[in-house]
Amino acid sequence: MRTRQDWENETLKPSLKRAAERRASFATPSGIPFEIVYGDYGGEFPGEYPFTRGVHPTMYRSRFWTMRQYAGYASAQESNQRYRYLLQQGQTGISVAFDLPTQLAMDADDPLAAGEVGKVGVSISTLDDARELFDQIPLDKISTSMTINAPAAILLALYIAVAKEQGVAANKLRGTVQNDILKEYAARGLYVFPPRQSMRLVTDIFAYCKDHIPHWNTISISGYHIREAGSTAVQEVAFTLAHAIAYVETALNAGLNVDEFAGQLAFFFNAHNDLLEEVAKFRAARRLWARIMRERFGAKDPRSCMLRFHAQTGGSTLTAQQPMNNVARVTIQALAAVLGGAQSLHTNSMDEALWLPTEESVRTALRTQQIIAYESGVANTVDPLGGSFVVEYLTDEIERCARALIDEIDRMGGAVRAIESGWMQSQISEASYRYQKEIESKDRIIVGLNEFKNGAQTSDGRPLSKFNVDLAVEQRQRDRLAAWRAQRDAQKAAELQAQLESVARANDNIMPCLIAGVEGGLTVGEIGTVLRKVFGEYQPPTVI
Repeated sequence: MRTRQDWENETLKPSLKRAAERRASFATPSGIPFEIVYGDYGGEFPGEYPFTRGVHPTMYRSRFWTMRQYAGYASAQESNQRYRYLLQQGQTGISVAFDLPTQLAMDADDPLAAGEVGKVGVSISTLDDARELFDQIPLDKISTSMTINAPAAILLALYIAVAKEQGVAANKLRGTVQNDILKEYAARGLYVFPPRQSMRLVTDIFAYCKDHIPHWNTISISGYHIREAGSTAVQEVAFTLAHAIAYVETALNAGLNVDEFAGQLAFFFNAHNDLLEEVAKFRAARRLWARIMRERFGAKDPRSCMLRFHAQTGGSTLTAQQPMNNVARVTIQALAAVLGGAQSLHTNSMDEALWLPTEESVRTALRTQQIIAYESGVANTVDPLGGSFVVEYLTDEIERCARALIDEIDRMGGAVRAIESGWMQSQISEASYRYQKEIESKDRIIVGLNEFKNGAQTSDGRPLSKFNVDLAVEQRQRDRLAAWRAQRDAQKAAELQAQLESVARANDNIMPCLIAGVEGGLTVGEIGTVLRKVFGEYQPPTVI
């Protein structure tokens, strides 16, 4: 069995070791120093296949995780102000929340958008909106994550166009586009096009970014929303990796080589309250994905086998009752993500069960991450819970149970078939029902909800301050759209729509046409309308 000395000699390059020993704070307050990693459990070490102990050899010793608070509301200008505020407070990456019309490839003046513009995210319809969203934010220095799925290719095209206007080459861009449509069918519901056509859009992004945006994560395969819909931790791992398998297979069928695109795949998981299960879940997911990539797909590049993930604390765990209690919940969940080796992290705000977070509450959420990073000591060594009897047991069990579920999905014909039949949705619904019954019977205690109840106030009796989106934002966005369409070249816009329809029907890579379209003045909704015409719209199965 390999020893720690073998790992240092073979994996820990001198430059990495120097970086990981640079801070004087790698010691307890009593002055007891920490090594980079402890133990040789199973001969596994961080930065090496199967990556149970972390994807990088020195993890947070060299650099903390990216602190990326999810934000966006109302107009591009107002969201830009929130991003710049968070960056001033020490946030190290941007995470964009889009409103429902944008997520459904509709413009703000679409009749179906009425009442939803700017409510749960920022309204983006045009290149001018995108310019304003990233105003004074240097896109060559800040990484951006965009939670967008059905129209992910359109929003990525807008981002590329804005970067070009800033003078930033595409190969300098860093960030992620969520682009995970399968979990929309399985759990979240913000789909537009049917699965097969949506998978074509996903792989078009894979192929384009492979050649033009090498540092961009082309997809964030998301277990987060599966867990929010009520799944167990095991189902979260299994269904997420089953979706990932489907994406890899689709890309291979499109002619891509696994080691050309797999290194740009990223993942997104939930962090819930059961700290030990959550830590084990992240470790198990990393190991299982590494084995799938090597054994099933023959990946040779170690980066292709790395499960790099963003974590977000569990929105569904927050309570409207006694919302100050949510600070404790978010702290436990964030700690689980860090102990489990997350590459980036969003911490929810205490008031998100009630409304969009206030500036004060979002600052507290960010400070929670910073306290864990700088004061808790858990980042002083890699995989600090590795070797714990209970954590290793849970890691093994989660991997075993998740693999069994993936095998069952394989027997059905894969994740797309499991979704089209409604099987995956029913599994999540059943798990959610069981969980709710446990709460109602008090077999599971939720503090302030079904026990220890005393009202929805802060600890000293003051009601929480409320954040409101200005209702006038909808009319302002409609006016902006009217002005945008009035000043553009209408004939050119019509020609670009015709070109887009032709490319979509011809099955060519759609990204160059989308970039030309948004630069030429097409709106998100206009592009969405063309793609609906060509691809059709998805109608979900009835599941009883």
